[in-house]
Amino acid sequence: MDLARQRCLLHPLREAAARCPSCRQFFCRECVTEHDGRVMCASCLRKLTANRGQAKSARNLPASTLAAARLAAALALLWFAFYLVGLFLVRAPSSFHDGTIWEEAGK
Repeated sequence: MDLARQRCLLHPLREAAARCPSCRQFFCRECVTEHDGRVMCASCLRKLTANRGQAKSARNLPASTLAAARLAAALALLWFAFYLVGLFLVRAPSSFHDGTIWEEAGK
């Protein structure tokens, strides 16, 4: 069929300017969009971007797992640091806690 004789699927009074390569329907200039060097209708473009969004979220799964592992490692490191500080405070002599250790050091 000749493009010049076709009408827009959404606007029957308008002459078709392009044919969507995905759905093979004819559309006017207002109803098509250029994407990645191709002219597509809005419906097919929406489907294409939705599929890419799902693929992108599937690819980000390992990245989110890596972020969770980093967070767990950071929390473990902080816990260990506070544990060492607490261990030091428990093993410190009672004069350190009373504030009299400095008087003994001066004698």
